[in-house]
Amino acid sequence: ALAFEDLNPQAPVHALVIPKKHIPTTLDIKEEDNNLIGHLIKVANKIASDKGIAERGFRIVTNCNPESGQTVYHIHLHVLGGRPMHWPPG
Repeated sequence: ALAFEDLNPQAPVHALVIPKKHIPTTLDIKEEDNNLIGHLIKVANKIASDKGIAERGFRIVTNCNPESGQTVYHIHLHVLGGRPMHWPPG
């Protein structure tokens, strides 16, 4: 997996975690991808820990298809934190 800062951050901490394998949407995840998806979550947790937001709390977001706001058709996780997160998000 690769991880980097979001170019348009929505929180003080906003990183993206993406798999090297191309998977367009969460609907395209197969049984064989289970370990990969678990690895993405572990990378997100490490980012939260490294950025000092793990204990206070953080949000992991993924979008699927247009109404969710997906604009990049390669699955990825948004790791957001560093401020209170409200619900619903928007």
